Amino acid sequence: MPRNKSGSANGGVIGKTNKTSFGKGTVTSKTSTGAITTQPGTRVVQASIVAGGGGGAAGCGGGGGGGAGGFICKEINVSGNTSYTATIGAGGASGTGPEGSAPGCAEGTTGSNSVFACNTSSGGGGGGSGEDNSTNVGQAGGSGGGGGGNSCAGAGGSGTACQGNDGGAGNFVSAGGGGGKNAAGSASTRTPGSPSGNSGAGGAGLSSPINCTTYAGGGGGGIKGDQSGSAGAAGSGGGGAGGKGAAGSAACANTGGGGGGSGRRTSPASNFPGGAGGSGIVIVKELDKASGVWSMQSQFQAKQQGTWPQFLLSIDYLVVAGGGSGGSQSSGGGGAGGYRASGYGPSPLQGAAAKLTPGAYTITVGAGGAGTGGPAHPVSPAEQPGRQGTDSIFDTITSTGGGAGVHQLTDMPNGRGGSGGGGSCNAGSFPEVDSNGNTPPTTPPQGNPGGRGTTLSPGGVGGGGGGGATAKGANASGSSGGNGGAGAPNTILGPDTTYAGGGGGAFDSRNPGTSAGAGGAGGGTAGVGPGNSDDAAANTGGGSGGGNYGSSTGGSGNGGSGIVVVRGPSAVTFAVAPGTNSTATHPGGDKLATFTVSGTLTIS
Repeated sequence: MPRNKSGSANGGVIGKTNKTSFGKGTVTSKTSTGAITTQPGTRVVQASIVAGGGGGAAGCGGGGGGGAGGFICKEINVSGNTSYTATIGAGGASGTGPEGSAPGCAEGTTGSNSVFACNTSSGGGGGGSGEDNSTNVGQAGGSGGGGGGNSCAGAGGSGTACQGNDGGAGNFVSAGGGGGKNAAGSASTRTPGSPSGNSGAGGAGLSSPINCTTYAGGGGGGIKGDQSGSAGAAGSGGGGAGGKGAAGSAACANTGGGGGGSGRRTSPASNFPGGAGGSGIVIVKELDKASGVWSMQSQFQAKQQGTWPQFLLSIDYLVVAGGGSGGSQSSGGGGAGGYRASGYGPSPLQGAAAKLTPGAYTITVGAGGAGTGGPAHPVSPAEQPGRQGTDSIFDTITSTGGGAGVHQLTDMPNGRGGSGGGGSCNAGSFPEVDSNGNTPPTTPPQGNPGGRGTTLSPGGVGGGGGGGATAKGANASGSSGGNGGAGAPNTILGPDTTYAGGGGGAFDSRNPGTSAGAGGAGGGTAGVGPGNSDDAAANTGGGSGGGNYGSSTGGSGNGGSGIVVVRGPSAVTFAVAPGTNSTATHPGGDKLATFTVSGTLTIS
């Protein structure tokens, strides 16, 4: 029988191929606002839309780096031979403190939005000023600005979902980097008990698949000039570097990069401006695209290459991270590890089930934060913050380790986590304590903030409770510690078990009649007077209690390790490694796999 030439041209499908878009791969880039007119046959385009980056701050100590402009890359349905306006967002102005004056501090300005075909990328957030007020916090945006750092530590600004990432937190006289499209800005670092440390680098940008150019990198944080550390590096994708006792660098034009934050010079005293954010860009590729007809040849190739569509299995999960530990000497309690679940537990906290194909999956079970201070965990100096727990991970689900319980000298960034650590002394009076949970943010939320501590005074000090999965940690009252926040009950294994309770705040034993905060249900332990608080329960993600102020033996126990539980339909088979982990069958027929240590889950 003779071959059908039409069928051969279509790879075995007889009949005309149903091509719906004839864009001819035309690429148009707009670096300033203007019109893009599509080809007559174009029906679908791929667009990279990058907003203006945020300006870096002029720091009193260290100014926060600007966040990158939001970056959207997606396919958009359009009409042929039609003019569409591409609006290009301007970069945010730098924070400008007059040179030779004090304080001369100013937060960076948020960048402007870029828009194409009703799709809007949000301008990057400006960096926090490093001044001891509300301007110290990085601004929200496409990616968030970095927090400033002076006497107080500023939190990083929040990024916009699917457009960018959060800015890094500031620290004492050193600032956080602005967030980038591909990574969050780095938090500043510091040696406990010393005002030195490195500022955070800007978050990395992302390459556009249209022209393979990287855009939307965050700006680096600035640092005060008399410090031993270094300013934050620029994020790849046009971000500006931070300055050390100098101005921050401007971001590159038409990249959406965040500007670098500046650092104050001490001798001779002078303030410097931050770097301006980079303007945005819109890049459009008009596609040749078919719908409704697939050639037999292409599907045969997909089958050979293992990319043929497979049926997905609906898998429920419980993922709890390691809990944070309380700090020593009247510190706040450790925050609970992040709690994320589907199918079971409180309905407001249930996310969507995972959709998976058969295969092997790496499981990470987070460790609890190490205890600090007291006879069990001797440290020098005696006053130390707690330690953060580490993350637990299953597939795309990451629960963040619990925040550390803070003490009177610690930087606030250590307190951030799945649930936040409790505050203590003057650190507890900062508003950052109220927003240190659910970091980075998830939906539903993975945790809650810690409670505030009480300010050092003749009345003594008390530590706030660590946050829990279902409740905020309680504030300290006078010299008494606040209770840890309650965890979440969950029946994924059958019995109703509670996870992710916060640690209780410590109390000041120099004052009669004061008491420690109780641990939150779900593995959290109470704060203490003399001696160490107890270790939080293993495989609960609970936070440990804070240590007592009035005794050099006042330390904290370890935070509780995390856990990962996976539950699937009766038709699947689970295998786990190593053997410390276990499998079981629920009385109703569902299959269960429990991980108390990191390992591998094989689904068949």
